[in-house]
Amino acid sequence: MKVTLKTIAEEAGLSVTTVSRALAGYDDVNEETRQRIAAIAERLGYQPNLTARHLRSKFTDTIGMVIPRTAYFSDSFFLELLAGVGRQASDYGFDLLLSVQMPGEPEMAAYRRMVAGGRVDGMVLSRIMRHDPRIDYLQSVGHPFVAFGRSEEQDDYPYLDVDGALGIRQLVAHFVAYGHRRIAMIRSPQDLAFTPIRVQGYREGLEESGLAYDESLVVDGDLTQSSGQAAAEILLAQPDPPTAIVACNDLMALGAMVAVENKGLRVGADVAVAGFDDIPSAAAATPPLTTIRQPIYDIGCLLVTKLVHILRGTPLETDRTSIAPELVVRASSGSPRS
Repeated sequence: MKVTLKTIAEEAGLSVTTVSRALAGYDDVNEETRQRIAAIAERLGYQPNLTARHLRSKFTDTIGMVIPRTAYFSDSFFLELLAGVGRQASDYGFDLLLSVQMPGEPEMAAYRRMVAGGRVDGMVLSRIMRHDPRIDYLQSVGHPFVAFGRSEEQDDYPYLDVDGALGIRQLVAHFVAYGHRRIAMIRSPQDLAFTPIRVQGYREGLEESGLAYDESLVVDGDLTQSSGQAAAEILLAQPDPPTAIVACNDLMALGAMVAVENKGLRVGADVAVAGFDDIPSAAAATPPLTTIRQPIYDIGCLLVTKLVHILRGTPLETDRTSIAPELVVRASSGSPRS
């Protein structure tokens, strides 16, 4: 016998409407009831008719995400973020449609296919640009989305962000407290929205400590480990090299540590190094990397929660959220200098 919503409702002693809303993940059904209904549905072998539901509701129960097909994809930052997005989407009863594309037009074409083709109910965006054409497009067609990061020129959209300026200020203050006066920065690509924010934090941190900003101590990287190594090599070759290096992400910081060691110096003892993100490999590095922790997995979960509220028309406490990061001090800082 086919198991229907009515079958489950009779078993649970509840209305068909309550059962339907519980299985769809609506917030107006309390968690205890939802779990009891889900357990009954699983025990009875209930299989929803997704095709019929989609035709009735015009929803796909699918969230879309496009990832750049570059070295970024090997960054465990993205793996952590995807894990959180996928987990929370599943908990809400949504599938995750993932597309891996080269940045630029191929990436934009993927957005158009997903949205214009009606393949997803909403989109999750990451690594926001200073002016982001993805935001322009999604706003122009009225398609729901949330973003991890805030654009420099567009701020009228739902986003979740981490206070990058605060994080970098914490790193600079930490190194100053350890006795460093020549503190360098490995900067992220300047078209990314978070780059000027983190550079601002670096400048503010120096100013608050009475140190002058020196353009020669700022070298660009592309968020990869190899670029961090190359940038650190440039910094360490200077006549008066830095004694501490702050990188805009952990992968570049790990590359900087390689450059320090290749020069016959010791990370921490001779040159302190710090990053940003706290990816899993930061704690496993030798020595372990001082960094700014942003809860990447939890952020992925929060982005989906925010998007699902938008899709269901339920009120959000705020559609623009900023999270304070956390300084994590490890051995790559070395010890305070006398």
